[in-house]
Amino acid sequence: MRKLLFVCAVVLCLCFASNLMAQDAVKADPKHYTVLTENDQVRVLKIHYGPHEKSVMHSHPNVVAVFLSDGKMKFTMPDGKTQESTAKKGEAMYMDAAAHLPENIGDTALDGILVELKGKGGAKPAGTKAAAKPAAPAKK
Repeated sequence: MRKLLFVCAVVLCLCFASNLMAQDAVKADPKHYTVLTENDQVRVLKIHYGPHEKSVMHSHPNVVAVFLSDGKMKFTMPDGKTQESTAKKGEAMYMDAAAHLPENIGDTALDGILVELKGKGGAKPAGTKAAAKPAAPAKK
């Protein structure tokens, strides 16, 4: 009986741990993420990180990020690997769905707009490796 209770407790802990690792950014870190608008296609977030501010582990579906300031970020993935990234004001980039822990490693605030894609465009599983790709130029 004790063995069964122990196994159940371990399974519950693992379930809660995986939920925490892939938690929604706005719920996990409302200090840095604010919802500007949302519909059935997208959710648009305002991002603000002060100098050297660090987030918590959270996830996003596929996103398009537009940076409102220059900055330097470090992303820690659930497996412990890290990736540094530099943002330029006015730059836009696409990123695949991922779980990560962002940190502003710069000396200035970092601001941006994050457009989370819903439905088929955003329905990749969280936890996949982030692949930052510049957005395609707008067609005229």
